[in-house]
Amino acid sequence: MPLGTARRQGYLSDMKHTLPILTLVATAAFLVSPFVADPFMGFDPQRFPVPQIDPPVQPAGYAFSIWGLIYVWLAVLAVVGVILRRDALAWQPVHLPLTLSLGPGALWLWVAGFAPLTATVLIFWMLGCAIWALLRTPAQDRWLLRVPVALYAGWLTAAAHVSLGVAIGGYGLASGELAAVIAVAGATLVALAVGWTRPDAPEYSAAVIWAFIAVIVANLPEAIAVTGATLVALLLVAAMTACGLWAGQRKPAL
Repeated sequence: MPLGTARRQGYLSDMKHTLPILTLVATAAFLVSPFVADPFMGFDPQRFPVPQIDPPVQPAGYAFSIWGLIYVWLAVLAVVGVILRRDALAWQPVHLPLTLSLGPGALWLWVAGFAPLTATVLIFWMLGCAIWALLRTPAQDRWLLRVPVALYAGWLTAAAHVSLGVAIGGYGLASGELAAVIAVAGATLVALAVGWTRPDAPEYSAAVIWAFIAVIVANLPEAIAVTGATLVALLLVAAMTACGLWAGQRKPAL
């Protein structure tokens, strides 16, 4: 075997064993961050030229309880990835993008406390890497790998666009209600694209729909435009998910 080939194979073997550990470390940092950062109750309204007090794009508070489920499931994923699936080839493509999402994500709560615009950019980075990870999940170990990544990516789809909506309103680019409609439209486009590409991950859409319901709850009965737009978005994502599930019954899992 040529020396260069042997070195390359050795490097790949090392990475195969290192990436699960990096995912575990990034996950641990992400899970610990809420306990070391100040409690996040939304962006500080005074951090914007146009203070954002109770912005229409903000979901009802109960919706954030989904983080508990996501945290627990990501922890299980990370531990299983090191202890039971460290050599599993099917898991390898997921580790890098997931680590690139969770690692920087550990800083998000801290950044959000003083730099909402930077936090908005950061959460879109987290979202992009989370979707990348989701698209690389295999059919094997669905409940240990694909489902937690799908929930995480789905909620980030909503959360990133909530941040965007607050920023749009906060910098005076649109009214609060119009900013909310723009944000919901953006989240819907992303959700439809991911749902079309990964129809066998309905948990992704479920997390987005969970957020949309909470936006509707938060805006009833006053903000009719936001409520109506979000309801349409919810129905579109639900229809896409139903079509994906129906089509999935007719062909093998990807």
